[in-house]
Amino acid sequence: MNETNQQGALAGLRVLDLSRVLAGPWSSQLLADLGADVVKVERPGKGDDTRAWGPPWLNDADDESTGESAYYLCANRNKRSITIDLSQPEGQRLVKELAGKADVLIENFKVGGLGQYGLDYASLKQLNPRLIYCSITGFGQTGPYAARAGYDFLIQGMGGLMSLTGRADGTEGEGPMKVGVALTDVMTGLYATVAILAALARRERSGEGQHIDLALLDVQIACLANQAANYLVGGVIPRRIGNAHPNIVPYQEFPTADGYMILAVGNDSQFASLCAVLGKPEWSSDERFSTNPQRVKSRDELVAMIRSATLRRPTKEWIAVMEAAGVPCGPINDLEAVFSDPHVQARNVRIEMPHPLAKQVALVANPIRLSESPVQYLRSPPTLGQHTGDVLRDWLEMGEAQIDDLRRTKLL
Repeated sequence: MNETNQQGALAGLRVLDLSRVLAGPWSSQLLADLGADVVKVERPGKGDDTRAWGPPWLNDADDESTGESAYYLCANRNKRSITIDLSQPEGQRLVKELAGKADVLIENFKVGGLGQYGLDYASLKQLNPRLIYCSITGFGQTGPYAARAGYDFLIQGMGGLMSLTGRADGTEGEGPMKVGVALTDVMTGLYATVAILAALARRERSGEGQHIDLALLDVQIACLANQAANYLVGGVIPRRIGNAHPNIVPYQEFPTADGYMILAVGNDSQFASLCAVLGKPEWSSDERFSTNPQRVKSRDELVAMIRSATLRRPTKEWIAVMEAAGVPCGPINDLEAVFSDPHVQARNVRIEMPHPLAKQVALVANPIRLSESPVQYLRSPPTLGQHTGDVLRDWLEMGEAQIDDLRRTKLL
């Protein structure tokens, strides 16, 4: 049964997903959440690499492992899984037929990797000129590094993010540090989705598809944002400064009587309010601190003064009085605290979906809130090959005898 979301913004759109791990699946999950019919093509018997990236694993009603990894579950909601052996000519033919019916194809093979199967853009364009073909690689389709494999951790280092992340040289715990999630992969998935939607908009006018070349390294550098601009404009290489902000002071974590809190003071008025709450109103008129450029210049002195003041009270007390005074502040939550936060619960950020191997699977909701075509959660992340028969019937109008023949050859 085809359960494509007819209410979704992208209802009727067909996406063939040949990607695996995170960047590509993140993009295709977003398209699926928005209503597209996303078919995930996986290797028979193995599937997406992340299926084996556990523990933790999803447990069934008897608290036994289902073998479905949490990593895989995070990026494959609302899709249908089909298994096809691309190493066999018949498997390549099947994927070509599916591509002929698709609006979008997403892949993250090495550069030229699909050419040996006749599944590269040039080949599929001949079969389906309207196809939007999105290639995601570590370094792009051109350039001296194009043939290299690219992984998020590697790209965070090469792309400059780790040079900016971590405690400052000469301090305890110094050294470069990666971000705690595969942020480059996630951002690449988001850029891929934007590019796909842009290509689809152009196709409405031109009738033509196109090839999208997305590189993790390009995305990582683009996401350096103000830090890249600081270097390009100022000519000074930014250095690690822990949780501090290079352009705003105070904008970092501060110790309290029972832990830490974050202060994010974005203007001089907020700084004056902070000084009043701390019982030091005279700081806001001190020429060393009265404006943000002066506070940046006197960063070390001011931060030390604020630290001595914030140690006097526990985190919750500080947050209560600072919120009342309009000073941006907050706690540093672990994930238990995040998902138990009343605001997070009110926003329904945690969802549960039925799963074929377990009673329920808990997932993080899509953050997009559309008033007229809301995200719907129709399918839990699929088991390996769960929808092979359904997709062959829906997309290629195959009969049961044909499907059974393909199964007997171990193609599926």
